Amino acid sequence: MAEAPTRDGGDDVERTEWRWLFAMLLLLAVMMAVVVVTSMAQALHPPSNVEAIDPVSLHLAGEFIESNLGSALEPDGSVTVRMLAQQYSFVPNCLTLPADTPIKFRVTSPDVIHGFLLVGTNVNTMVVPGFVAEVRTRFATAGEYTLPCDEFCGLDHHDMWARVTVVPKDQFPQLTSTQRLRCGPR
Repeated sequence: MAEAPTRDGGDDVERTEWRWLFAMLLLLAVMMAVVVVTSMAQALHPPSNVEAIDPVSLHLAGEFIESNLGSALEPDGSVTVRMLAQQYSFVPNCLTLPADTPIKFRVTSPDVIHGFLLVGTNVNTMVVPGFVAEVRTRFATAGEYTLPCDEFCGLDHHDMWARVTVVPKDQFPQLTSTQRLRCGPR
């Protein structure tokens, strides 16, 4: 007659497995609660500047009409840059900005999602149709910067870029609005 196998601590193994199962279910419940709570809280209080705009009519009236695009010197000495990211270009595609000055970029898109990356700086954001992306920065020194689209936006995505020329702070106020939109030597 064969003897029944002994469990040699089988009850301990089973209890340990149940403890691990309970711990994993508890961890899963906590993670789900975090996801639900943060999604609800962020829906009530967005973590960044979320400003809606009508992408169909943004060029007809308001802040992003053609005559408002480019850089504007504000009364407090800062500069506001308004741009459009559209397939397959930035408008304007050339900008001149002052060094050592607070700069606020306000960018929107009438068509698809674009990327706004100012190479060599802390400026990097997505430009989503229907919203205005706002990024603030300051250029320490004069120089040339490229601004490629870093979100795939279509077949000519590789040709979508702009250029930013940073000049010394004292030279900027003397430039006309036309000169501020020019690339290269003056």
